[in-house]
Amino acid sequence: MKPSLTKAHTQDLLHTLYSMAFLVEARDPYTGGHLWRVSQFSNRLALACGFTKQQAVTAGLGGFMHDLGKVGVPDSILNSKGKLSAAEYAVMKTHPDLGAQVLQGHPLAPLAMDAVRGHHERIDGLGYPAGLTGFSITNTAKIVSLADAFDAMTSTRPYRKGMALEAAVEQLVLNLDTQFDRTYGLNFIALAKAGELDDIIGHSDAGIPMHNCPMCGPVVVLHKHHKPGDAVHCRACGNGFSVQNQHGELALEATGKPGTAHDLQSNIDHDLLERLLEEALPHLPVNGDSGKSWLQRLRR
Repeated sequence: MKPSLTKAHTQDLLHTLYSMAFLVEARDPYTGGHLWRVSQFSNRLALACGFTKQQAVTAGLGGFMHDLGKVGVPDSILNSKGKLSAAEYAVMKTHPDLGAQVLQGHPLAPLAMDAVRGHHERIDGLGYPAGLTGFSITNTAKIVSLADAFDAMTSTRPYRKGMALEAAVEQLVLNLDTQFDRTYGLNFIALAKAGELDDIIGHSDAGIPMHNCPMCGPVVVLHKHHKPGDAVHCRACGNGFSVQNQHGELALEATGKPGTAHDLQSNIDHDLLERLLEEALPHLPVNGDSGKSWLQRLRR
């Protein structure tokens, strides 16, 4: 019999999961804020589809954890600026299974496992790692798959610029019933067209627009604790910037001062982490509750 989870224990366990996810994301300078955006997209889509707040929070948690397995993908593949070779793509395709291995045995694993292992499955069976089809794919995985793909399309990568919203929506429409579940896809498209996702698209946190390094392209992530005059640096090329307030929003001004090793190290956004914990914790299992009550619908 598994020991019961107190609120404090659950908070500590959730903290470790979020911390792991932050550190994995930090390896790719182009994906700053990707996990936050996928989590937010997943949460809102679940609510729009009639799921309870508990189920939506669980979907959002899965969205934040979905790329854990990329910890095992070499930097040369993860940050490739060109099309991956067949051999490189084969390595990239191992990350859902590796993410499942990372989660295996963690007391909160059931809350994120579906998203971690299933976010690259497709309705037509051409996805990976298991080639599942239709009803064999859990609802959590279907939701996170949409959120992940949409964010990938609308975000800049080393090999291409991000798509405009209209172009990304068109791609969703074209891939309903093949890559994406039709019901969830139509709900996501409705949210996008209604402007309900505008505060997430192109942001790395609530109210924090993304900023690409004008020198080399990757994302220079700003946090809510940053204020005008603070120094920040691009972790790819090392160039420094001063945070400025332009029309009420944070912006960057090049300083020409390269960063030190300390300036360029990966950091966990503890402010964002605490806010994620505060939102999720009231809806997660404590006192021996396994969480199955609201996972069942997401897995049907």
